[in-house]
Amino acid sequence: MNRICFGMPTLLECPSVEDSASLCRELGLDFIELNQNLPDYQADSMNLLHIRNVLEQYSLFATLHLDENLNPFDFNGYAARAYLETALAAVRIARKLSCPVITMHLPRGVYFTLPDRKVYLYEIYEEQYLMRVLTFRDKMEEALKNSGITICIENTTWSELQQKTAAILLESPVFGLTFDTGHDYCSGGSAKDFFFSQASRLRHVHLHDSDGVNDHLPLGMGTLDIKRILGQVQAFHCRCVLEVKTVDGLKKSVDFLQKPGLFGENSISAD
Repeated sequence: MNRICFGMPTLLECPSVEDSASLCRELGLDFIELNQNLPDYQADSMNLLHIRNVLEQYSLFATLHLDENLNPFDFNGYAARAYLETALAAVRIARKLSCPVITMHLPRGVYFTLPDRKVYLYEIYEEQYLMRVLTFRDKMEEALKNSGITICIENTTWSELQQKTAAILLESPVFGLTFDTGHDYCSGGSAKDFFFSQASRLRHVHLHDSDGVNDHLPLGMGTLDIKRILGQVQAFHCRCVLEVKTVDGLKKSVDFLQKPGLFGENSISAD
């Protein structure tokens, strides 16, 4: 049975990379997911040499999570180009830090609220939208060629058009998938069939518990079958971020992972 490679997200309680690295090593985890929603991890403010030295000091590696607002498919050409440049800057960062994975969300874009429903403009103007998707795919393929880095699409909501978008991006070998357990559970399992039909492209998991309404709960504090999910993570050789939001939640999740028998006969812990 394969050992799972566990990591931690960037936490508000750990504002510096030193804080994150110290906690990550204390808990016996393997990597930190650097979150580019935060000001300290913007492309124009990251001290890459310092971050690399800290990671080496603690024998860790990093993955990268793109800004959740990133929308290279925007109909505004100026905005789309700015977002594309932001993604390309993230690729350069990932290369310098030897990050194996970059995770991104698929935006649903702007919607108009009609009397009886919401109408998403990407669905109405699908042809123009998909042209932007193809441009983004080709630019990322060029930028990531021969790098060993995969840019992974994470499920948030999972509409029919988002599934179509993911399928188009996955036509390129530089794209993969990040499966988020809590997002899927709270959306009624809308992404699961697609993601597991593409199991060979799964590279990354965001693991957190959920009660069906709230997600990002510490492991064991919701109603997800964590043992079953961990078996799938092992089978698909995925890295796994314990994507909770507090130090206390992270410690509780690591404690949960160390429960006897959780991984069957070949017991695996985070240390």
